[in-house]
Amino acid sequence: MTRQVTTPVLAGHKLVEALIAQGIDTAFGVPGESFLAVLDGFHEYADKIRFIACRQEGGAAFMAEAQGKLTGRPGICFVTRGPGATNASIGLHTAFQDSTPMILFIGQVASDQRDREAFQEVDYRQMFGPGTLGMAKWVGEVHDAERLPEYVARAFHTAMQGRPGPVVLVLPEDMLTKPITAPVVAPARPAEAAPTPAALAELRERLAAAKKPLVIAGGGGWTPEATTALQTFAEAWGLPIGCAFRFQDLFDNVHPNYAGDVGIGINPKLAARVKEADLILAIGPRLGEMTTGGYTLLQAPRPAQALIHIHAGAEELGRVYTAELLINASMSQAAPALAGLVPPADIAWRDWTAAANADYVANLVPTPVAPLDMAELIHLIDAKLPEGTIFTNGAGNYSGWLHRFHRYTALHRFGKTQLAPTSGAMGYGVPAAVAAALLQQDWRPHADAARQLPPEGESPAWDGPAPARWVVNIAGDGDFLMTGQELATATGYGAKKLLVIVVDNGTYGTIRMHQEREYPGRVSGSDLFNPDFAQLAEAYGFAAFKAESTAQVDVALDAAIAAGKPALIHLRLSADVSTSRSTLTAIRETAEKAQKNPHA
Repeated sequence: MTRQVTTPVLAGHKLVEALIAQGIDTAFGVPGESFLAVLDGFHEYADKIRFIACRQEGGAAFMAEAQGKLTGRPGICFVTRGPGATNASIGLHTAFQDSTPMILFIGQVASDQRDREAFQEVDYRQMFGPGTLGMAKWVGEVHDAERLPEYVARAFHTAMQGRPGPVVLVLPEDMLTKPITAPVVAPARPAEAAPTPAALAELRERLAAAKKPLVIAGGGGWTPEATTALQTFAEAWGLPIGCAFRFQDLFDNVHPNYAGDVGIGINPKLAARVKEADLILAIGPRLGEMTTGGYTLLQAPRPAQALIHIHAGAEELGRVYTAELLINASMSQAAPALAGLVPPADIAWRDWTAAANADYVANLVPTPVAPLDMAELIHLIDAKLPEGTIFTNGAGNYSGWLHRFHRYTALHRFGKTQLAPTSGAMGYGVPAAVAAALLQQDWRPHADAARQLPPEGESPAWDGPAPARWVVNIAGDGDFLMTGQELATATGYGAKKLLVIVVDNGTYGTIRMHQEREYPGRVSGSDLFNPDFAQLAEAYGFAAFKAESTAQVDVALDAAIAAGKPALIHLRLSADVSTSRSTLTAIRETAEKAQKNPHA
């Protein structure tokens, strides 16, 4: 038998082939001379995969993280060594804390220059871990070019298996220019853990004996099939479902079993209900600080409530909480298994579930605020845009109105509809929205048309049909200016159905709120001095509008939706409007009274 001769291919080109074999058609990044061979590979295979050149590595990494959330496959980001990797670290940290599959490819100095502190040289195993406890699941560096496809396959498996998360793959510059013959590896199919029959039997017994059970769903690794099964389980057993911090699209928010989101700004009645429950069934979340109210809703290490904790990562089980039952299972296996459990003939907690939903519905009623009502802003967006609209945000008090008043649809209805960082990373929302808009494009050439690459120095014209879903980013003024330059990426690559709303109150709102609670009246470092956001957006090619009242918001939304191109609305809001529940004045007055009467 004659062995087939394989024509050598540059390792940089082979890397792009490997990404295509894994089903990747879009990569984000900022170009660097350390991976020129990869960039040339993107040019070679431009009819199958595209490289979106972003304006800063932090924005590129956020886009890749959003890609991982939207697709369930690793989001892909390429950055250069040193400063590029450092800038991208914020997206890597977000992917880790949010349990999002992602691969960060970093160009590295040439092999013969290592360990000399060469130009921009960094040891990424030291920088990103896994010993850093919170940046990456695995950091690999490819020294043998022939093994590059092997490393890529491992990166995909590692990013998706167990608790999903980010992986870093370091690419020495000289390695990428070597011709290799190694074949690419078949698409990664992550291994999935399933609950044992004994564990399911015990879970059923404990749940059937409960009087006031509460489910908290969250974490990564959910699929449309899994959220469908979760709904089936909830309906069959009549269970109230709460969603962990910024995982509100795992369960349909209009469902009569929905109890609300368990996170920052939690409905006080839901917080009381979590404490009152006699059994917490946590399906997927880590039960971190934000979901547990600083480990107060569930006391660590031994909660007052009975706890059943299901998680895809065995290392997370028992890490913080001791539970009556720990189950290591992927959501794609756990949820269908739960849906198959036969409920008891008599469900004792139906009134408890109805009351939980009634509390949630009552929490949707806002206290009117003039002249610009943020709750009414959310209601207007929901009325004017269709179900399935993707909402993105970064970090800041402004996001509280979105989380409280928008009713997210479940993953199995329209796909992912919430892109928000559980890591609390400012600047996430704009890049995530740009990624969500670009990933919906029909950018590849049709069979009867040759691909027309743009002239050198010009942006590609992705003039396919408009995407099916709108994307709305709500950003604070401080949040927006951290990554707002990615508006240029949106217009450069022809984004459509993209709306950015900047809430400008002239302050780092969350910090100011905490200042007033701890040091009332002593403002320091939290004031902001902002540009005209509408003029800035117009400079980037966006349609732009301004509003200072609810009535003006109504008009601006209509104009933005009809603009036919990406649009931005600049909202001017009083700094005193601090949260969806209180004002800075009220927070300050409460703190001052507490200082005057510390024993009251």
